[in-house]
Amino acid sequence: MRLDLTPYRRSTIGFDRLFDLLETNARSASAENYPPFNLERVADDRYRITLAVAGFTRDEIDITAQQNLLLVTGRKDEKAGSPNFLHIGIANRSFERRFELADFVFVEDARLNDGLLVIDLVREVPETMKPKSIAIKTGAPLAAVESNADAAQAA
Repeated sequence: MRLDLTPYRRSTIGFDRLFDLLETNARSASAENYPPFNLERVADDRYRITLAVAGFTRDEIDITAQQNLLLVTGRKDEKAGSPNFLHIGIANRSFERRFELADFVFVEDARLNDGLLVIDLVREVPETMKPKSIAIKTGAPLAAVESNADAAQAA
C-alpha cells in the first residue's frame, strides 16, 4: 500500500515529522511482526510496552532511548550449541523493534520476567511548557505608566 501525503505537505507547515512518521509506518506495516507486543495506556501520562521475548536473556536484549525513538533489539548467537531440533515452534531469532515516541515521553523502567519484556514509559512535560494561569490586574498598562513618568520628568 502506498500512502501519498503530498497534497497535505503542500498546504501545511511544521508537520513534516508527522507525515514522515505516517509514511514510514505505512511502509513497515507489511514488514515482519516479530516479536509480538502489546501497547497499553496505564494512566493519562503513563504507557507500557510488553514484548514477548521467550528464550532471550537480559544480556541478549538491548534497549536504546533516543529523542523520539525507542529501539529494542535482541541478539541471539546462532552458533552457540544448536541442538538437533525435530520441530522449531518457538521463534528464537534476532530482532529489532522501533517505537516512535512523542515529545517528552521517557523510559521510566524496563523489566524482563517470565519471557515478557515490560517497558514503562512516562510523559513528563517540563514546567515551562505547561499551561499557566495569568493573573488579570487593573489599572493602566506598565508601558503607559512608564512613558507618562518619563514625559513628566522631561518637562
